[in-house]
Amino acid sequence: MDITNLNRGQLTLMGSAFCTMLAMLFTLQLLSQHVFYWKNPKQQKAIIIIILMAPIYAIDSFVGLLDVKGSEAFFMFLDSVKECYEALVIAKFLALMYSYLNISISRNIVPDEIKGREIHHSFPMTLFQPHTVRLDHRTLRLLKYWTWQFVIVRPICSVLMITLQILGIYPSWLSWTFTIILNISVSLALYSLVVFYHVFAKELKPHNPLAKFLCIKGIVFFCFWQGVVLDILVALGVIQSHHFWLDVEHIEEAIQNVLVCLEMVVFSVLQQYAYHVSPYSGEVETKMKLKKKE
Repeated sequence: MDITNLNRGQLTLMGSAFCTMLAMLFTLQLLSQHVFYWKNPKQQKAIIIIILMAPIYAIDSFVGLLDVKGSEAFFMFLDSVKECYEALVIAKFLALMYSYLNISISRNIVPDEIKGREIHHSFPMTLFQPHTVRLDHRTLRLLKYWTWQFVIVRPICSVLMITLQILGIYPSWLSWTFTIILNISVSLALYSLVVFYHVFAKELKPHNPLAKFLCIKGIVFFCFWQGVVLDILVALGVIQSHHFWLDVEHIEEAIQNVLVCLEMVVFSVLQQYAYHVSPYSGEVETKMKLKKKE
C-alpha cells in the first residue's frame, strides 16, 4: 500500500488503529505476566479488570472513528460503554485497596490497628457528615457505598439516555439533568477513594496506590476535559466543518476519538509501572532479602 496516495482521513484511521493495537499489546503483555505469576487471585483479578480500561477505551474510540457519521444515539452508546467500565474499575480499585489492608466488609473483618482513626471530611460533605468521624466498620461500609453507587447510577442513566435518544424525546434540559446527576455520582465515588487513601496512606505506601489511582483518574480526566475543551472550541468557531457530508459535531467526535486512541498508548505504558507484576513474581521478596544481608 502506497501511503502517499492515502487521504487525511485514511491516514488518521491507520494511525488510530496503530495506537489501538499498541495499547492492546502493552496491556496484554502486562496481563500475561500477571496470569503467569498467578499468586493472589483476588488482587490480580481486580488488577486485570483495571488495566483493561486503556485498551477498552482505545477500541471503543476506534469503533467511533470507523463510523464517523454515526447517529447521536450511537456515539452516546459508545460513551456509555466507556463510562460504565469506568464505574466498574473504580469499584475494583477500592476492592484492591481493601485487599491490601486485609479488610473484608462482608465478613466484618477490620484489623484492630486501624480502628478508631479519624476521618476528616471537607465541604460540601460536611453538610451531610460530621467534620470528624472515627473509623469503624460502619464508616468503611459507607465509603464502599459511596463508591458503588456510581456503579449502579451510571448504567441506569446510560440505558435511559440511549432509550430516550432513540425515541426522540431527549430535550436539552434532560441532557443537563443527567449530566448533573452523573457528575455528582462520580465525584462522590472519587471523593470516597481520596478519603480512603488519606486515611491509609502509610499502610498502602508499599503498594504504590497513588500511581495506581492516577492511572485511572488520568484516563477519566483527559477524556472528560478534552470533551469540554472541544465543546468550547466548537462554540468559538475554532473547529469548523469543511465537508458537505460531515457536520461539526461529527468532526468534534472524531477529534476526541483520535486523541483517546493516542492517550491510551501512554496510559497502557504507565500501567506497566503502576500495576507491575513484581509483588507477585518474587522480585520484591528477593530485593528485601538482599537489603537485609547488606
